[in-house]
Amino acid sequence: MLSPESAAVVRATLPAVGGALDEITTRFYGMMFGDQPELLDGMFNRGNQANGEQRQALAGSIAGFAQALLADPDARPDALLSRIAHKHAALGVTEDQYTIVHKYLFRAIADVLGEAVTPEVAGAWDEVYWLMAGALIAREARLYQEADVDPRHPWRQWTVVERREETPDVVSFLVRPADGSPVPPSRAGQYVSVRVEMPDGIHQLRQYSLSGAPDGELRRLTVKRVASVAEAPEGEVSNHLHRTVKAGDELTLSKPFGDVVLDDADAPLLLVSAGIGCTPMVGMLEHLAATDSSRPVWVLHADRAPKDHALRADTRRLVEQLPNAHAEFWYEEDADGEAGARTGLMILDELELPAGADVYLCGSLPFMRAVRSQLLQAGIPARHIRYEVFGPDLWLAHAED
Repeated sequence: MLSPESAAVVRATLPAVGGALDEITTRFYGMMFGDQPELLDGMFNRGNQANGEQRQALAGSIAGFAQALLADPDARPDALLSRIAHKHAALGVTEDQYTIVHKYLFRAIADVLGEAVTPEVAGAWDEVYWLMAGALIAREARLYQEADVDPRHPWRQWTVVERREETPDVVSFLVRPADGSPVPPSRAGQYVSVRVEMPDGIHQLRQYSLSGAPDGELRRLTVKRVASVAEAPEGEVSNHLHRTVKAGDELTLSKPFGDVVLDDADAPLLLVSAGIGCTPMVGMLEHLAATDSSRPVWVLHADRAPKDHALRADTRRLVEQLPNAHAEFWYEEDADGEAGARTGLMILDELELPAGADVYLCGSLPFMRAVRSQLLQAGIPARHIRYEVFGPDLWLAHAED
């Protein structure tokens, strides 16, 4: 609970702090990595640092948490906290690291805002930080306990049983525990972190959805190669996996985490994706098929062309297995190469979507925002729409409408 005195200070200073958060977080990361470069080895993603996404996500989450406290000092923004806690648990974040972040974050705040950071202002924002950190520490402790994970040693070796070329830019790896122990339980829609040693000796992490059924003796990860563009470097881990990993190699994985998971409801289900966002959806379809589900399911997917649509054959196969499922595909090019496919971007006006459906979204942020607007216009309540993102969550960071 945020104290009334601190709430008044935070409300008065939120515009100034919020307006400077990009500069604050830039300075924060610069100072922290300057003093403790070892944090870039196996904890922070260099690609997300280079393109600014991690900085934006941190700034947005702090501002979002503060705004939520001001709106209801006795409540917590569960969606924000749950998303961050699962991401942290998949990385092995420990309680002591919150003290490190606090040290450099508040030094950065003081450097950027200068004399405006009076003792009262520093104390109020300190209270906000530790309320957020305390809530995350507690959630992460529960996640570690439930998954039987020691956060100091969260990694496990897996053997690549098979490498499958899905498209020119997408490959799947079927893996099993290298020591022969049982596959840990997971839920449809969850992801794992992959930890790899890069050529310069630095370890980097990336999270990938499980694209196979949660049960069984194998796990499937489906990885898209990411080319560099002007505003962002290439996908360092993804491209490394594409170039180097083959059957018989070992991968270092975390246990499964993620809060965007398939529920056990009977409501109609919409699985909506674009590009490599199909991976958690196929995992959900695998689970539905394995459990002989009779739930009504709509699979809606958009891609550049049929040849770029990863796991397309698996999607068709699973839809055919489910008695009340059907699929709609949109392609920007060569739609006539796939029976029944539509040309262009995903437009939902022509579909009679069930108003009471539960929706799962995965794809680029612009795609998900556009589709979410269409879903709301179609009468689907916002509370029924859940989404998954790869990397820092810039949607939550900037707050949904």
